[in-house]
Amino acid sequence: MCGIAGLFPVPGETDLKLLERIARTLEHRGPDDHGIYQAPGIGLLQTRLSIIDLETGHQPLISEGGDLVLVANGEIYNHLELRQELESRGHRFHTRCDCECILQAYREFGTRVLEKLEGMFAFALYDVRRQQLFLARDRLGIKPLFYRRQGACLYFASEIKALLAATGDAPTMDAGALSQCLQSHFSSGRQTPFMGVWRLQAGEALLVDGQGKEQRWQYWRAGEQPRKILRLEEAMETFDDLMPRVIDHHLRSDVPIGLFLSGGTDSSLLLALMHDHGYGSVHTFSLGFPGTGVRNELAAAAATAQSLQAVHSSFEVQREAMFSRLPLALWAADEFMLDHACLPTLLLAEQAAQHLKVVFTGEGGDEVFAGYGRYRSGFLKRLFNTLRGRPLGGFRASGNFSPAWAARIFNPQLLEQDWRASTLAAWREAPPGASRLARMQWVDIQTWLADDLLVKADRMLMAHGLEGRVPWLDTRVVEFGLSLADSLKVQGRTGKWFLRQWAGRWLAESLLSAPKSGFSVPVRDWLDAELTSRLEDLLPRQPIIAHWFKLQGVRALLRRQGSHGDVSRGVWALLCLALWQRIADSGFIRPQIDTDPLQLLADS
Repeated sequence: MCGIAGLFPVPGETDLKLLERIARTLEHRGPDDHGIYQAPGIGLLQTRLSIIDLETGHQPLISEGGDLVLVANGEIYNHLELRQELESRGHRFHTRCDCECILQAYREFGTRVLEKLEGMFAFALYDVRRQQLFLARDRLGIKPLFYRRQGACLYFASEIKALLAATGDAPTMDAGALSQCLQSHFSSGRQTPFMGVWRLQAGEALLVDGQGKEQRWQYWRAGEQPRKILRLEEAMETFDDLMPRVIDHHLRSDVPIGLFLSGGTDSSLLLALMHDHGYGSVHTFSLGFPGTGVRNELAAAAATAQSLQAVHSSFEVQREAMFSRLPLALWAADEFMLDHACLPTLLLAEQAAQHLKVVFTGEGGDEVFAGYGRYRSGFLKRLFNTLRGRPLGGFRASGNFSPAWAARIFNPQLLEQDWRASTLAAWREAPPGASRLARMQWVDIQTWLADDLLVKADRMLMAHGLEGRVPWLDTRVVEFGLSLADSLKVQGRTGKWFLRQWAGRWLAESLLSAPKSGFSVPVRDWLDAELTSRLEDLLPRQPIIAHWFKLQGVRALLRRQGSHGDVSRGVWALLCLALWQRIADSGFIRPQIDTDPLQLLADS
């Protein structure tokens, strides 16, 4: 796992000091090593977290003869099979690094190399002879890649903070992306919260030539496989054959692998599969919030760990310890986002990084196998939502601010934005003939998963130099899950029905039938009358709040939270936005772990 960045084309030699400055902004993604490639018109760099080929996997990787140069972030899980195929075609490898397969496969297949790769990755490959830069991101968007233009020159990086270090300025905020972040926790699509800073999307590739001209294309989209698996017996047999191979590939590492264990089906099943694969005593990590309204799954996680001989570490976190990490979580997220689960994920990464470099996490299981309650809404509820003017039968229609509060708080520029535009666009772009259930899954995979859950997992873990692997998002698993008939995904009020049936041979019925709780955070408990009273003084004084919001409405929202406690999502959004802007204004200097968020707002 690594951080990558670069710029192309530039007149003359690239500035070594500039490349070093960019590298420093990505040190948390790759604390073990860094390397720089300079040549006329091009600069590339990588910061490395060493996982495979610890001794000779240094990047940039340069081909024999020097005509190809690669910087890559991620893991190529089928690198052993791909290496064997390429060696049979006459290619000679010089390292054991999984990423060298990208270099050699590009020489053999050109840009069609993307069809050959199974893994999570973002890479930049410079073809010296053709004078072109080839950028690509994995199919599901597990690994990030952003870019920005200044004239003909394209700057790219794993994180936006590195782009800002490269270009030396802070772009203005985009009202549409900000509106979406405030209402739905994240922004989606190509546009980021910064105007002119673009997101290379999941399953997308980009070619840039020596004049700066771009050619961009989508090389893979989820759910476009026409075949449907209709029978449970066929699904069981297919998955029995598939999952051992997937787990084998994801366990490829030269360092130990642990697991974030929530007590739910997805992570518990991953532990069972690791154990069944003969993978030693897995070190597992769980976290809970004592004395709050959030369901505590620590006991369930500990019982599962014990039954599968894991080495288990659990943590109960008090409000002060978690709240003091909020500035660090916002810094790590890079782009503005509001997912509460960033905080426990960050703290788990902090603990796990003291022992390991790699962990499995359970992201993707609910999208791929249809686990969310919103996938099971009945006809009458959808009809009621439609009659109330909520498009898509109410699917993803609830924002952090009700229409009444938005009208009272947002300035006119924010208020006129359609914060659901990316959801509606994804709905229209779903594969033809998809059922309503399949369409909801597809929209979530394209938006919520790629631009929220995977951002959370990547950034929070990489803030502590920890790699996260997501076996439920192996391309083969995704294609299998989406190929299931609706009746195998949802039955009555039970979601993820097939996966629960399949998991029954390893996991207790009590765990499989437990209600889904997710990685919840007791934000409502935290935003009590005392805290909101202090925010009533601090928030209106923040420039970004004064610019985008009506201050009288902001004060009314805070008073409502202090007296009734029922608008915590809106208050949390304003608090995080103000803190994030302070961090951005500082040049994205990394906050200390114990940073008082209110003191950060008070400091001018």
